[in-house]
Amino acid sequence: MLTNHLLEGKKGIIFGALDEHSIAWKVAEKAYAEGARFVLSNAQIAVKKGDIFNLAEKTDAQIIPADITDIQELEQLFIKTMEIFDGKIDFILHSVGMSPNVRKQIHYTELNYNWYMKTLDVSAMSLHKVLATAKKLDAIKEWGSVVTLSYIGAVRQFSSYSDMSQAKAMLESIVRSFGYHYGVAKKVRVNAISQSPTKTAAGSGVKGFNSFYSYANCMSPLGNADADACADFCMTLFSDYSKMVTMQTIYHDGGYSNMGISDNLINNCFNCTGDCKE
Repeated sequence: MLTNHLLEGKKGIIFGALDEHSIAWKVAEKAYAEGARFVLSNAQIAVKKGDIFNLAEKTDAQIIPADITDIQELEQLFIKTMEIFDGKIDFILHSVGMSPNVRKQIHYTELNYNWYMKTLDVSAMSLHKVLATAKKLDAIKEWGSVVTLSYIGAVRQFSSYSDMSQAKAMLESIVRSFGYHYGVAKKVRVNAISQSPTKTAAGSGVKGFNSFYSYANCMSPLGNADADACADFCMTLFSDYSKMVTMQTIYHDGGYSNMGISDNLINNCFNCTGDCKE
C-alpha cells in the first residue's frame, strides 16, 4: 500500500468497523498505513462477532466497546481514549447506521414508530451525542476533523430506503449545525461524505440494493466509488490539507449526484417505453 504519511502522529477514534467489507474497516487500515494511531469502537454485539479483533491486531489498535447512543458510555470511551494517548485526539470517523424498519422490510407508509426513533437515534442523533460529549470533555484538538458517512437518499427519494432517508437528512443537518458551533469554539471541523452505494453489510441490507448499485454505476461517469476509495478520501479530510473544509456534505460518488441520464443507460440498459406502471 502506497502511503504519504498524511496522518503521522495523529490519533483518533473509529466507530463502526464490523468486518473487512465495511468502510470503517478500510479507513482503519488506511489510517494506520498513513501513520495514525486510534481506538476502535463499536457496540458490544458487534465486538462479540469477533472480526474487529483481527483488525485491532493488524493496526495495533485498542478496542473500547461503547453504545454510541449512550452518553455515559461515550464519556467513558473518550476518557479512556485520552488516557491511552495521553491527551486529546485529532480525528473521529462516525460510520454508524441502522434501521429496524428497513431490516424487516416494513413499507414506509406503515413504519413502526418505535423502530423509527431507533433509526434516528442510532443513525443520526448518535453523531450529535459524539460531538456533544467530545466538546464537553474538550477531547478534540484545535483543527481536528470529524467525518460521518451519508447517502444521497438524504435529499432524493429512493423507494426502499425508507426511514433511513430522514436519518441521513438529520445527520447532514447536524453536520452543518454542530460544525458551526464546534468550529467557532475549537476550530474543529465536521463533514459528511455522501458515498456511492457500497457493498457493505449495512448497504446490502436495503431492499433492491443491487438495483441501486447497478443503476448508479451505469449512471456515474467514473462508476461507483468503492470502500477503498472512500477510505482514501477520509484520509484527506482527516489530514491538515483540508483544514478549511467544514460543515460540508461532499459527494463521493463518481459524479452520480450531478447526472440526469447517461449514454450508457440510454444505449444499454433501458427497454422501457414509458407506458409501464409501478
